[in-house]
Amino acid sequence: MNNGSTIARLAGAMCFSLAAAGGAQAEWLQSEGEIRSLVSGKRVYLKVPLGGEFPLYYAASGEVTGDGSALGLGKYFSPRETGRWWISGGQLCQQFPSWYEGETKCFRLAPTDETRLRWRRDDGYSGRARIAN
Repeated sequence: MNNGSTIARLAGAMCFSLAAAGGAQAEWLQSEGEIRSLVSGKRVYLKVPLGGEFPLYYAASGEVTGDGSALGLGKYFSPRETGRWWISGGQLCQQFPSWYEGETKCFRLAPTDETRLRWRRDDGYSGRARIAN
């Protein structure tokens, strides 16, 4: 198994594999404007399975920066990386130089209140996050 594959699996397992809890059906955002206003210029903190949060900053310029340093992820992969984000087909998409082996990942987003949301990635992973300015 190559290092990139290991990194992608660990990142997926450590940060993004929290399954969404049951409950009411999420209403997925569809419009570019709604998605952009939800994340642009804000930090999105993904809840991680073993506790803690993984922050992603979505700059209005289209850059997204993730930083898992506080979670001690440096021993598994580069803990901080900046990529790009955009909206396509009612989904928030992002691509990092090395995370996910450079592959694009897209997410459906559903706000649950003013500062929280549910997400579902195009490969089936899902979870919850909070949003802060």
